[in-house]
Amino acid sequence: MDFRMARWIGLALLLAAGAVQADSLPLPGNLVDFNSPEGEHYLIEAQANADYFPLASQFVTQKTQAYCGIASLAMVLNAIGAPAPSAPEYEPYKFFTQDNALNAETDAILPREVLARQGTTLDQLGALVAYHGLSGEAHHAGDETLDAFRANARAALATRDRYVIVNYQRKALGQLPGGHISPLAAYDEKQDRFLILDVARYKYPPVWVSSADLYAAMNTPDVSNGGKTRGYVLVSKKAP
Repeated sequence: MDFRMARWIGLALLLAAGAVQADSLPLPGNLVDFNSPEGEHYLIEAQANADYFPLASQFVTQKTQAYCGIASLAMVLNAIGAPAPSAPEYEPYKFFTQDNALNAETDAILPREVLARQGTTLDQLGALVAYHGLSGEAHHAGDETLDAFRANARAALATRDRYVIVNYQRKALGQLPGGHISPLAAYDEKQDRFLILDVARYKYPPVWVSSADLYAAMNTPDVSNGGKTRGYVLVSKKAP
């Protein structure tokens, strides 16, 4: 990838992020702002970046502070081209939003009144992916090693139509406490860092995080999920 193309990629995400970046919180030293010269360089040298363009074109901000999982879900569903329902605000076009990705049937997986209080767990996210006709493999960090996570995520990010959504504890990354969900967009093998497209764009910008730090942040208990560790969901189209 040449420098001109990399600048265009950076511009694409800057335009998607909009003005909310101006008020985002400062980052701890272990995280690298994607929109910094260093962060731009990581994308230039990243080989596993097949998911970046599809996700950047669908990048959204979570509609409430509980909707990080649903915003991530809508982004991935649109990026992968899953059959979308009607969206009244976009008629006659069909498109996934944070509203129509949920319905009376998904309430059996995650009641919307529960979502409003406590967000989405890893297992609920995997089940919601499956409800929309895709493969959603939920991996709990406590059940596998850092090396396994790195290998699985890198392989997905290097392959078109395979996505990774991570569920992690912000405090473990030096951010304000709280469980959070966002998609990964790229992996820079030289730096051993993943790019998180943070859907809470009013709070933090997209960041590059080391695989070890991200794994540690996922390997934390989630009381809303029976104390099981957080982790990641591998999303792909089902085999015909």
